[in-house]
Amino acid sequence: MCIRDSLEGVRRSLEGHTVLVTGAGGSIGSEICRQVAGFGPNRLVLLDHDETHLHDTMSLVDGPCHQALVDINDREALFGLFERFRPDVVLHTAAHKHVPVLEDHPVEAARTNVFGTLNVVEASGAVGVSRFLLVSSDKAVKPSSIMGASKRVAEQVLLSRSPRDGTYSAVRFGNVLGSRGSVI
Repeated sequence: MCIRDSLEGVRRSLEGHTVLVTGAGGSIGSEICRQVAGFGPNRLVLLDHDETHLHDTMSLVDGPCHQALVDINDREALFGLFERFRPDVVLHTAAHKHVPVLEDHPVEAARTNVFGTLNVVEASGAVGVSRFLLVSSDKAVKPSSIMGASKRVAEQVLLSRSPRDGTYSAVRFGNVLGSRGSVI
């Protein structure tokens, strides 16, 4: 399969659909938003809890999009947002990711990476999201840190709570060059 064929599959998954990206203001989320916009979604919803990063992402995106200043830990607001926009596709990049910080704040790691993911998965199921992608971490493999363990549990949440009639999956990223907090 050549790259053009792969990209056509991506286009079919996104073109004409309502796509919601959590963590849209993050380094990975903002790049995903920029690229998704090029595949012609009917509606692109950028969700983040940080207004500055959300605003910055808006400037990167060609075409119309909607800002959603919502924290994935605010279950009521999140479910309301999903009811309002009724996305077809969810790309879930929202997470705490800095290993040393999370070692000192394990409750925050669990609150966002585990329970926030649970909220996003359940909100997606409630409105019939057909495709869901969780951006996880290579640190979820035999985790040796709080961050890795929280991402591993997030993957387990996805597996246990995803609806049978949708395509819900996870990808594990390694260190991403140029991302905020990258050690390279």
